[in-house]
Amino acid sequence: MATNLHEFTVSELAFSLKKTIEDSFGLVRVRGEISGFKRAASGHLYLALKDDKAVLDGVCWRGTAAKLGFRPEDGLEVVCTGRLTTYPGRSRYQLVIDHMEPAGVGALMALFEERKRRLEAEGLFDPARKRALPYLPGRIGIVTSPTGAVIRDILHRLAERFPVHVLLWPVLVQGEGAAEQIAGAISGFGRLAGEGAIPAPDVLIVARGGGSIEDLWAFNEEIVARAAAACTIPLISAVGHETDTTLIDFVADRRAPTPTAAAEIAVPVRTELLATLSGLAERLLHAGERGLDDRRRHLDGLARGLPDPEAQLRYAEQRLDDLAERLRLRTPLVLLEERAERVATRHDRLAELARDALRDAGRGLERRPQASLDAAIATALGGFAQKLDGPSKLLESLSHRRVLERGYALVHGQTGLVTTAAAAGTEPGLDIEFADGRLSVVPASAKRPAKTKRASAPKAQGSLL
Repeated sequence: MATNLHEFTVSELAFSLKKTIEDSFGLVRVRGEISGFKRAASGHLYLALKDDKAVLDGVCWRGTAAKLGFRPEDGLEVVCTGRLTTYPGRSRYQLVIDHMEPAGVGALMALFEERKRRLEAEGLFDPARKRALPYLPGRIGIVTSPTGAVIRDILHRLAERFPVHVLLWPVLVQGEGAAEQIAGAISGFGRLAGEGAIPAPDVLIVARGGGSIEDLWAFNEEIVARAAAACTIPLISAVGHETDTTLIDFVADRRAPTPTAAAEIAVPVRTELLATLSGLAERLLHAGERGLDDRRRHLDGLARGLPDPEAQLRYAEQRLDDLAERLRLRTPLVLLEERAERVATRHDRLAELARDALRDAGRGLERRPQASLDAAIATALGGFAQKLDGPSKLLESLSHRRVLERGYALVHGQTGLVTTAAAAGTEPGLDIEFADGRLSVVPASAKRPAKTKRASAPKAQGSLL
């Protein structure tokens, strides 16, 4: 059928529609819920915006995606600004997104609360998981941007309070890829303890300055929260200002209201620490002195209750001297001499009594006959003999000669009896008295032959009458 309609090729019609749509919708602002979100290897973002009645495909090129202040994901309601175009190869139209933002703070907060409930249910916020911070860390690791006021404030406050070695892991703190870099830095610090190439820090600070919820959104990403929960190093979260709250604050071992406050939490004040140590040292010194004084007083009290050791020693020495003197005076020979002296005294007394009796008897004889006189003399002599018989036997039993008869001997020197080998060595000559006589000898030290004497017969004991 003949017609006046222009005949288009498929390509002509597709590109004509593309031009018409782009001219009519060169700049549009569309609100919708993200669905089918996908990040290509090239860095481009592909998604669909939908509401309850329609679906609109969208694409965000890599350069624009890197500038986003949050991480798009399915279910998030956003407002996209861009231009409408078509894709002739698929006969589909799509929105080329030049700017994307959450559909108001309420949408981001809803997503924040949903993530918070889910991570809390997994136990990532449990206080029992939180570790104590070291009191004096030797090294501090910092995850933040290498430029800006945050790192300068932290370093300045550390230098003021307690200078320590700092390890900085530079990362993006906002925009596309920031969450991945932050999570990677936290995990990287944790791996240092195992690898050992660089000393692992004793405490970790994750910091960023203040900003809007979109600016801080990288610290609300689930990948960052899970990296903080898995970190083996005690972690301090210092994101935003005191009123700002992010998911990493709930997972961290300690939350600081500001980055500067994080430095104050990480280390003590050196001057205060020195003052505290000085005070403790002084208290320890005073306590030690008091303890010594108490023990000294206690010891003095005990000493007053004890006798004087020098006096006790002098008493013991005196008693020893006394015993030695008594021992010297009470040797067997001395005892024999004392007994012999007492017997001799008794002998003299008896002799005197006998003489007195004889005188008395003589006077009586003048008046008695010769027979009576002989009987009286015999009776008197018999009585005297009986009285002398006991002391004589006692004297004989106590004589040192009875000891010599049992095999003992007496050693005589020039100064008297010799009782020790040392004393014998100093004598030029010795006489050894046996029961049947004496023998003269010369000690070996004198180097002269010993001379012997003929044994003489023991002297007979004289009669007492």
